Amino acid sequence: MRSSLLIVLGLLIGIVGTVFAMNALHDREPYSHTLMTTMAHHAGALSAAVKAQRCDAAQVQHHLSRLLETQADINEAFPGVDQPFKDEATKLHERTQAALQAAPADCAALAIAMKPIGETCQSCHQQYR
Repeated sequence: MRSSLLIVLGLLIGIVGTVFAMNALHDREPYSHTLMTTMAHHAGALSAAVKAQRCDAAQVQHHLSRLLETQADINEAFPGVDQPFKDEATKLHERTQAALQAAPADCAALAIAMKPIGETCQSCHQQYR
């Protein structure tokens, strides 16, 4: 009885240790996760505005400019990545900059401006996620 209790206790300690180790490995680069979460927030706000048909020009400009500013940190957040990833990041930056310069005034224009940005995000996530 005592040996079976020690075996079960050892297994539980091993499981808990494994969970802690996996969490530590997952959290070792929180900057990249935070950067992607911030970009998802701004892109999501723009997408929600289009869906709700409430595209306030000031809010659109705010979210596009914040999205552009956040993208400037992609290379820093992902050190040591290969050149194709950097090319995708550059393409995303250029497409967001074009959307910001287009200054979409209504939801139809915003939807058109967001389409290339969404395609670039989706392409990158399929390759690197």
